[in-house]
Amino acid sequence: MPHQIERATRDRLIAAAADLIARSPGEDFSLRTVCTMVGVKMPTLYHFFGSKQGLVDAVIERGFDLYLSQKGSTEASGDPIQDLRNGWNAHVAFGLENPGFYTLMYGKVSPGYHPKAQERPSSILRGLTRAAAEQGRLVVDPEQAAAHVLVANIGVTLRQIILAEADPQLSDAVRDGVIATITGTSANPASPVASVLEYAIAHPEILGETETQLLISWLGRLKASC
Repeated sequence: MPHQIERATRDRLIAAAADLIARSPGEDFSLRTVCTMVGVKMPTLYHFFGSKQGLVDAVIERGFDLYLSQKGSTEASGDPIQDLRNGWNAHVAFGLENPGFYTLMYGKVSPGYHPKAQERPSSILRGLTRAAAEQGRLVVDPEQAAAHVLVANIGVTLRQIILAEADPQLSDAVRDGVIATITGTSANPASPVASVLEYAIAHPEILGETETQLLISWLGRLKASC
């Protein structure tokens, strides 16, 4: 096949598989049905993907492309902790809007199985926790902080998909609890400085974006000098 036709056929097979998966998240799907939807024979599918798992991996890759394109459209706030909050919300929203993709991306559990595409958003998450650590705002290692956020984010999203019902109050409560844990504000609730700082970050409209960033910088310098 000419290259353009091959690419188009491959894309149609991925789209057909994704459509079947979206109709019944978490359930198996038929390769023969995928081929019928596209109008090709089974050898063509195996030519492109080698196996059913190869097709699943391609669908997962497409899901992460879609997820990152949506997430990338959200402007960074300039504050890593606020961006963790925004990223959490975007993660949950994507899962609820795309349960078929999401259950393949994060809900398929098999010992030793880790889709390579998962590394892309995980790398962004670790970048945020490293930035927060550099500002002196974490009480745990940034790698551990990223793990805390990711596993809780996945759990909350999968629960809402399983129940087929959004639960923003649960999502917000777990998000804020995790952030409080990794920043130490839950361990020391009596600390007025930590409480004020996190409140200012969560509500930058109160002081203004520039003033909030100055507050973060000043408190970070004071903490470093103690």
